[in-house]
Amino acid sequence: MAEPESTVINTDVEQKDPSEALVIAVTTRAIFNLEKEHKLYLEKGKEEYTRHQQANQDTPLPPGTAFAFIQAVQYVNEKILERSPAEKDLFDILVLSNNSPESGMRIINSTKHYGLEISKFCFVSSEDSTQYLKSHNVKLFLSADRTDVCNALRRGVSAALVFQQEVEAPSTPLRVVFDGDAVLFSDETDQVFQKQGLEGALQYEQAMEAVPMGEGPLKAFAMHLGRMRKKFSQEESPIRTYLVTARSGRDMGIRAIKTLREWGLAIDEAFFMSGAPKGPILAQIQPHIFFDDGLHNIQGAQDMGVPSAWVPSCC
Repeated sequence: MAEPESTVINTDVEQKDPSEALVIAVTTRAIFNLEKEHKLYLEKGKEEYTRHQQANQDTPLPPGTAFAFIQAVQYVNEKILERSPAEKDLFDILVLSNNSPESGMRIINSTKHYGLEISKFCFVSSEDSTQYLKSHNVKLFLSADRTDVCNALRRGVSAALVFQQEVEAPSTPLRVVFDGDAVLFSDETDQVFQKQGLEGALQYEQAMEAVPMGEGPLKAFAMHLGRMRKKFSQEESPIRTYLVTARSGRDMGIRAIKTLREWGLAIDEAFFMSGAPKGPILAQIQPHIFFDDGLHNIQGAQDMGVPSAWVPSCC
């Protein structure tokens, strides 16, 4: 596979081994608020956008939705290295951008301004930049472009669409919230629900109770995160993971719990909402990122100021 048009190695950051690290790729519009610049690009074209970025290359961009998440994974790296200085199973962050290296200088300068440990900046001229994800062993891709996210999911990479919003940076430790069906788990029960309604879905779950659910699009990322989590005791862990699902605990929770146990995936806390709004419980958790396949749940989370990422099942 061809290399990106231009890859800038950040020599200020110790490079990680991508075969051992948990590699996360973020686009510039996911990590920074570039909505004004993106509008300029759409209305005035690439040349005017490039001129603007070059003229403002020393002006830091404001933080975007995934900014606090990236800060929190840096905190996890610090705690892991404090415990074991030779550890190689760390988070590794790279920026994937359709900017040219010239207009991308503002991106690089902004990450340095905020002290973000970005190991690589990949400036890609191809319309489908996701073709480079597998070559970098990316385990999670966050983008503000739906086409990019769908392309990544089709390539078998855990991916989610970040909606731009202003969020306050939650305190550490890193807190990640997953929805269940069509995110951690497959959408098999959702499909039954669409065809046969709630009663049919309940009957299906009861019949399949002893059979683990299939893998969802974010399972691979969650499993690696879980392995990192196990390096610490529960009290000392810099990572906390949550399951917040529309499933009811009494009728549909058993299979979810059995599936997590079968996978060996430890979740710190699980909430079975029985279809109730997720926003209030998310506001209590204050996650650095919340993954869900339901746009209504994403909206409810955003209303509570929770940084959210949509995992589309309709690509």
